[in-house]
Amino acid sequence: MSTILKEVLQANQGYSAGFDKGGLPMPPGRRFAILTCMDARLDPAKYAGLSEGDAHVIRNAGGRASDDAIRSLVISYKLLGTREWFVIHHTDCGMETFNNDIMGDLLSKSLKTARVDATGWHDSGEGPGCCEGKYINWLTINDQAESVLEDVARIKSHPLVPADIPVHGFIYDVKSGRLLEVPAATEAGRAS
Repeated sequence: MSTILKEVLQANQGYSAGFDKGGLPMPPGRRFAILTCMDARLDPAKYAGLSEGDAHVIRNAGGRASDDAIRSLVISYKLLGTREWFVIHHTDCGMETFNNDIMGDLLSKSLKTARVDATGWHDSGEGPGCCEGKYINWLTINDQAESVLEDVARIKSHPLVPADIPVHGFIYDVKSGRLLEVPAATEAGRAS
């Protein structure tokens, strides 16, 4: 058993020993959802003042409005009653450090973990690689405000998203912990 597995199971024992949330309803009590990045420095419960049962939090690389993220938002609304959504990207995001070509090149050489230094990304494993990463648009980020606006617009224009759902756009600052509004994104995400 790995050290990490042992630590997780031990933490769960402590958490479950005093667990008192078993009666929470399935729909989120505050009726909103957050789409944000998987970055370990982000704690949506803390930066948005959430407790268990308050909101849906959908996380992926970059907090991007991928097909699967939109699928989750639509389920959140249609089946579980959320009425407001937030798209929250963040400063110093790893999705700003590569593009589709870089990822494709790395994957074509090896499926092992790559490394990055001042000169860029380098493959550190031995092959074989696979398919040049062509099966996925990695949804990398060049400009945070632009990507938030793009994702809010993609969500709002999706045929399964009702026009009356407001979608707010923010960037979380990893240095200060503050949410910084992207006004153009929030404007694009207005309910109609």
